[in-house]
Amino acid sequence: MPDTFHLRNMTPNDREEVSRLIFHSTNDYYVSIGRDKIFQGDELAPSEMFDVYEKIDSGEGLVAIDDDTGEIIGSCFVHPRETHVSLGIMNAHKDHFGKGVARTLLARIIDDTTAAGKPVRLVSSCFNLDSYSLYTRAGMVPFATFQDMYVEVPEGGLAHEAPAGIKVRAATLDDVDAMAALEMAISGISRVNDYRYFINNEQGFWSVSVIEGNGGLDGFLVSCGSNALNMLGPGVSRTEEIAAGLIFDQLN
Repeated sequence: MPDTFHLRNMTPNDREEVSRLIFHSTNDYYVSIGRDKIFQGDELAPSEMFDVYEKIDSGEGLVAIDDDTGEIIGSCFVHPRETHVSLGIMNAHKDHFGKGVARTLLARIIDDTTAAGKPVRLVSSCFNLDSYSLYTRAGMVPFATFQDMYVEVPEGGLAHEAPAGIKVRAATLDDVDAMAALEMAISGISRVNDYRYFINNEQGFWSVSVIEGNGGLDGFLVSCGSNALNMLGPGVSRTEEIAAGLIFDQLN
């Protein structure tokens, strides 16, 4: 008989099992295509991601449960927002590749999102052609491409001067409405609870900078400095010069 599984919503009790699944399935895939492992060290390192998403989107994620063993063999974080639903990190256990786990998770998310009258959005690596094929076969289409950039910042900070004439400051909760208006104007999306979460910084590894403009903001940028991930974004800006000022500030 073929293997069978069912889906249910993610719970806080899934933290360690989902974290291990993300760690090993992601590394196994990248090794299989001849690339370096994404995650190093402790297999529970992705638990920081789980904690973030559980805080912002508690109970929204999905897991696939093997009917014979009761083990989690697939997972996907789901991020409902005012204007859309974002598809988060998708993983399937290597022993269950090709058995429709990811396809079933994706179909459930698309069905639920369609019923809510919203579009589904995601960012996917072009290195992972299997996931690209999964998403395009489900009817999703590429909208824009982005280039990953890796920057090593010296302990003393960047050597060159900050962009001239651009004043950057730390964001406050009073900036949330202006951040929402700016991202809606530039990207057509809004995620107000995310902005509040980043600015509140309960976990101690988020930073948010803004640049003021005439009657609002001209740009904002978030950065993450957790043990599992050092990353710039999300962020938007009206000009390249404003983006440069925000990037310089957050890198330092």
